[in-house]
Amino acid sequence: KFPVMGVRWRSSLTLGEKEQVNNKNSEDGGNKEVVASYWGIKGEEVKKEDGTPWKWNCFRPWETYQADLTIDLKKHHVPTTFLDKVAYWTVKSLRIPTDVFFQRRYGCRAMMLETVAAVPGMVGGMLLHCKSLRRFEHSGGWIKTLLDEAENERMHLMTFMEVSQPRWYERALVFTVQGVFFNAYFLAYLASPKLAHRVVGYLEEEAIHSYTEFLKELDKGTIENVPAPAIAIDYWRLPADSTLRDVVMVVRADEAHHRDVN
Repeated sequence: KFPVMGVRWRSSLTLGEKEQVNNKNSEDGGNKEVVASYWGIKGEEVKKEDGTPWKWNCFRPWETYQADLTIDLKKHHVPTTFLDKVAYWTVKSLRIPTDVFFQRRYGCRAMMLETVAAVPGMVGGMLLHCKSLRRFEHSGGWIKTLLDEAENERMHLMTFMEVSQPRWYERALVFTVQGVFFNAYFLAYLASPKLAHRVVGYLEEEAIHSYTEFLKELDKGTIENVPAPAIAIDYWRLPADSTLRDVVMVVRADEAHHRDVN
């Protein structure tokens, strides 16, 4: 992987990518070519609609889609109940240290936020899954909805990893923030699922605001509008000549959808 102007030319996420490894135990002592895979096993061959090989192993063609850019970005749930106000001011207080730490480094800010944003859906889906098993009842489709949300947020992270590389202390911060947030959200969901979802709704409102500011910086030229990563083009079915601005637009639309769901 070679970063050029903040963009990696090659991704470690491709299915067919091969790497040379030195097999010291081999009889001839030479290099042995293996297929990179999480399990050490080559995945099934998947092709696009045009017959060309599908190169991503983190998602499949049937999981791709086109984001709804017409979604209302200004919708806001006015806090009325006590739990609403707790959720609202909790999120507002969390934004202060984020603004201080990242300021206008929106690429790294997006990466950090997505490592947190992918947690609630997974926690909620897991707890609803266990509840469904305990009660021998259906979930009404909410398990899949929340897990899909978590996967979508994770794909946001995989996309921004192709654009901006986090510094060592930002990676360390991810461990701390994710560990604290996961456990806090887990306990909050056990205490009150309504409160937990309301927190996520307000987090998504803040995410929409952050991506709007990201777009303003791109439009002003403060941040270079580089070509869209290949993973984003395939995941959101974007035109081949799409740019980073197009990616931020579809990510912001995703966040608006998650806001409405929660």
